[in-house]
Amino acid sequence: MPSRGTVVVSGLASDAHTWNLVYLQILIEEFGYHVVNLGACVPDDVLVETCRRIDPALIALGSVNGHGRTDGLRVVARLRDCPELVATPMVIGGKLTVSDDAETLAPELLAAGFDGVFPDRASSEGEFAAFVAALPTAPRQLLSMGRPE
Repeated sequence: MPSRGTVVVSGLASDAHTWNLVYLQILIEEFGYHVVNLGACVPDDVLVETCRRIDPALIALGSVNGHGRTDGLRVVARLRDCPELVATPMVIGGKLTVSDDAETLAPELLAAGFDGVFPDRASSEGEFAAFVAALPTAPRQLLSMGRPE
């Protein structure tokens, strides 16, 4: 089966966990994507430069340590500043905060540039799988037409 494209899976700079990233990789590969898994504690510069070079169909960031919101807001701004990534779908998920207000973070993270937010809850896996399944298979140049300004 031909690949639907390449997805970059990455942990955030402050997060040393890897099991969540391996799980994401396996899940995404089941949808026919090639996955580049950058692993844990990825510096922002490495993530940005890798994504610029690869031009992925999706960037998926995962957090387990509870600092996903803070790291995610910082790195999504850097990614969206790259003209070649402005239309690339970007998602973040996992434990996004150390407090109990993860459900209230989605509007802020979406406004910052993420296309999907999947906090640590039972329904997130299915919601993320539906998001990946719905990604366009059209050439990357056409994706910019669907991104709201």
